[in-house]
Amino acid sequence: MTRLGFIAIAIGACTLWSLPVAAQGTGDDRIIVSGASGNLGGLTVDALLESGIPASRLILVSRTPDELARYAALGASTRFGDFTKPDSLAAAYAGGKRMLLISIGGANLPESRPVLHRRAIDAAAAAGVEHIAYTSWVGISGGETDGISSDHLETENILRASGVAWTMLRNSVYMDGIPGQAAQMIAAGRAVVPPDESPIAYITRADCAAAAAAVISTSGHENKIYDITGPELIGTREIAEAASAVSGKPIELVAGGANTPAGLGSPAISRVTIDVETLLGRPPLSVRELLEANKDAL
Repeated sequence: MTRLGFIAIAIGACTLWSLPVAAQGTGDDRIIVSGASGNLGGLTVDALLESGIPASRLILVSRTPDELARYAALGASTRFGDFTKPDSLAAAYAGGKRMLLISIGGANLPESRPVLHRRAIDAAAAAGVEHIAYTSWVGISGGETDGISSDHLETENILRASGVAWTMLRNSVYMDGIPGQAAQMIAAGRAVVPPDESPIAYITRADCAAAAAAVISTSGHENKIYDITGPELIGTREIAEAASAVSGKPIELVAGGANTPAGLGSPAISRVTIDVETLLGRPPLSVRELLEANKDAL
């Protein structure tokens, strides 16, 4: 699948996002998106442009800036920046006032994520960035301190101590893989419900991006925490029920099966909030709506 994947079909069924009427803009401040060539980064750039932010206000930083050529053609500044090459970061962040720091992947890194994130935060502060929004993990709000939460919590503490205004975007589990999961259930005619499953407020990557775009392009979000969740807590049973309703095909529920992957079975992430609706002025996409929008692919 491409970066837009299933969600691209869903976006055709609803408006990507719009600024709430009461939101105040950030003038001519230049906005940095760190990790702009990644999935979440690209969707955030698209959301910023969709909201009316001119490309000329965007500083898009990536280890592969050549992949950002279409944004450069619109007038965005595309720059090389690599957390493992700290000398690249001063020039990458120069001139920016507001920044989205997208957390980097945790596999096969030469150093720990918090160490690499600290370099980005320190370089941004030295370059004059005044506000950094960081994509964190919803489990922290539920009291989780180990596993997936550990690196994010350490980065949050580094950001709080940096002297720069901050916003924590504690994202829930992405919903984007659920149409594929639903298609497998439909094909098999059955779904196995894990014994230790905790329900999750799944959210589309596009809604996470829209929320991030709202935070870094409007004022009033400084030193706040948002739990970026979908509109409802659901598990395998609810996914199967939605898939059956959309497809018109029966799906048998079978108890048992493998345990839920570490971190995704934690009650700490069984959280649902209205933060996305508060930021966007509309509710986030539900699993049922996503499946309806991708009905042909099921």
